[in-house]
Amino acid sequence: MVRAGSLNHPLSLQERQMGRNPDTGAVINLGWVEVAQLFAGIEPLSGREFIASAAGQSQVVARIVTYRDPRVKRGMRFVHCDGTIYRIEAVLPDKKNGREYQTHPVSEGLNNGE
Repeated sequence: MVRAGSLNHPLSLQERQMGRNPDTGAVINLGWVEVAQLFAGIEPLSGREFIASAAGQSQVVARIVTYRDPRVKRGMRFVHCDGTIYRIEAVLPDKKNGREYQTHPVSEGLNNGE
């Protein structure tokens, strides 16, 4: 169980907005749009976990825990109030009943797919 007080990092949940070029009809990236503001717990991976994730070709650097929110999807991103960008690699239900919290393995980077 996660203590509510540990969810103390303000994050912006963002998704990529796509559109069409009016001249060519091609799909274009319009940028990132905020979907919600959430509070979360951020846990950096331990050295052992980081090495294990690297062996699996993953760039996961941390786990972010939030209250359950169906708007959060893989491929979206969290932006911390300090400007750090975390790409959401997965959305995992809590171990107890899957209804209260969710865990998000995240990768970190400046552009994160922009």
